Amino acid sequence: MRRPRGEPGSRAPRPTEGVTCAGPGESWSPSPNSMLRVLLSAQASPARLHGLLLIPPVQPCCLWPIKWGNRPLGGCPNAGPVQGLQRLLEQARSPGELLRWLGQNPTKVRAHHYPVALRRLGQLLASQPRPPPVEQATLQDLSQLIIRNCPSFDIHTIHVCLHLAVLLGFPSDGPLVCALEQERRFRLPPKPPPPLQPVFCGGQGLEAALSCPRFLRYPRQHLISSLAEARPEELTPHVMVLLAQHLARHRLREPQLLEAIAHFLVVQEAQLNSKVVQKLVLPFGRLNYLPLEQQFMPCLERILAREAGVAPLATVNILMSLCQLRCLPFRALHFVFSPGFINHISGTPHALIVRRYLSLLDTAVELELPGYRGPRLPQRQQVPIFPQPLTTDRARCKYSHKDIVAEGLRQLLGEEKYRQDLTVPPGYCTDFLLCVSSSGAVLPVRTQDPFLPYPPRSCLQGQAASNPTTRDPAQRVVLMLRERWHFCRDGRVLLGSRALRERHLGLMGYQLLPLPFEELESQRGLPQLKSYLRQKLQALGLRWGPEGG
Repeated sequence: MRRPRGEPGSRAPRPTEGVTCAGPGESWSPSPNSMLRVLLSAQASPARLHGLLLIPPVQPCCLWPIKWGNRPLGGCPNAGPVQGLQRLLEQARSPGELLRWLGQNPTKVRAHHYPVALRRLGQLLASQPRPPPVEQATLQDLSQLIIRNCPSFDIHTIHVCLHLAVLLGFPSDGPLVCALEQERRFRLPPKPPPPLQPVFCGGQGLEAALSCPRFLRYPRQHLISSLAEARPEELTPHVMVLLAQHLARHRLREPQLLEAIAHFLVVQEAQLNSKVVQKLVLPFGRLNYLPLEQQFMPCLERILAREAGVAPLATVNILMSLCQLRCLPFRALHFVFSPGFINHISGTPHALIVRRYLSLLDTAVELELPGYRGPRLPQRQQVPIFPQPLTTDRARCKYSHKDIVAEGLRQLLGEEKYRQDLTVPPGYCTDFLLCVSSSGAVLPVRTQDPFLPYPPRSCLQGQAASNPTTRDPAQRVVLMLRERWHFCRDGRVLLGSRALRERHLGLMGYQLLPLPFEELESQRGLPQLKSYLRQKLQALGLRWGPEGG
């Protein structure tokens, strides 16, 4: 009595009896013995098999019968006739019968049937000591069927068919393997083009590099740094504007390049108008970088005095950058707050944005320039500075920690103990605001006025910043999210607009509690985040009742 295949004592095919494999470039014969040798050698020599494969196998392919219905390739056949065809292929008794089932049922054949047919072909050849001869036409017809239908295969089906085709001895340069390999390559994601390595030959080479769309989209700090080797006097204003815009857009705080821009501005002062200067000054305010160039501020003051009446919007933009650097020149403030300048911009298309910037400049004068005695922006002309979250926060809201922090505060304090995204006078949007009694108890926000008076009632603004509870019975604590994009790319220096907001909120009397992105990202799940928030609040001496929710 013959033992079933796989039982102890049964004779397995010996892989050492004249085993050869058809490798790439070798001749191939359609005889079953050559395919059988490949099948046997695949089990005995995995290293040789790996050399035959054109792709790394996703997972080992079993050569013995398995239940393909457990994981159909290329889709999940639900119709009865499709499953019936799969069973017929799995039970086929000869290669010719396999081909007949595939050729006579074109409407029932699915992509996953072809790996089944190839695997069954290998089983038929490996299951008999002397397998019957296989006609070359049969193998060619099977190959043509697969070649004709492989464009509809999914990537897993292509991988398995390619794997089995190589194991069965189909030549690597034959039509079947080539067609499957071509389809596999089509499914791969496109490789990004190699990074540009522009040759810098003076101003034109630098301008071409900075104008390249790929260069503008993917910042490369090492490439940017190499631009500083050129002397600024040899560059055109257009090239330096492109460089300044690139640094500002990608938050690249490169001191060497910023100093080069500052020096260029000083050297070319006479040739630059305020519309160009506003673009050159932009990265200094945005990146919170005050250059070491000693003539930087005197040069800007001279340009503002010369150009202020020519381009009002450019003038205000320059002052906004200087406001972030805490370097506002009094003479320029006298001009932009004068009735003539305000009346001049009232009828222009950019009147609203200019009034918003003037409102911020007026706030800076109120909070940071106690010695200023010139004109101020009239109350009727003032508008909220930032009435809603900034554009970058809205664009990256799905990456923000705000939602999970809000949920942590809700469960820790209760919904009535904090306000989210509240805009406080003169127009700064806060992430989370708490009202706290003099004893440290967190109070329901609805029972308190969440706003501190503006302008601050205290005449000593320094005391208001360091001890915000001297005049008010309740403190206002502002939790400030410091997300990754709130910093320059090095992750150490806050962007100018963020630093300005925190500075002004502190000067108005709000107690700030920063939540850095490094600490938020290290919290694994809501329980850890709640523990983190509890420690932060308790470190300020805050206390509250039982957790809500």
